[in-house]
Amino acid sequence: MTQPPLDRVEHACAELARAGQPVTFTAVATRAGLGRATLYRNPQIRAVIDEHRARQADARTLSGLAAEISHLRTALEAVAGNVRQHEERLRRLERRAERKLQNDQPVTNLNDLGY
Repeated sequence: MTQPPLDRVEHACAELARAGQPVTFTAVATRAGLGRATLYRNPQIRAVIDEHRARQADARTLSGLAAEISHLRTALEAVAGNVRQHEERLRRLERRAERKLQNDQPVTNLNDLGY
């Protein structure tokens, strides 16, 4: 089954950016297997390409790099928050398992610990 055109364009833009190649309508059309006219006529598709082009241009400026660093910092903080939640959950499970084992109760799976 083929992907919708918008998904194909997103994928093509991402591939071009990863490869360090310029995101142009011609290159995206070739990679996505669509006609350039389709890219220009569809406002959603055109907006996606324009966004990738702007991002690529911003990446070469100090303000673009600062924005990327800020974005990465925010993403890293979110991941760290998830890690903290998982660590706390593991500690709770370990405490429950330890209490059960001290009371000679079997622990064979998470259901035995109330999860």
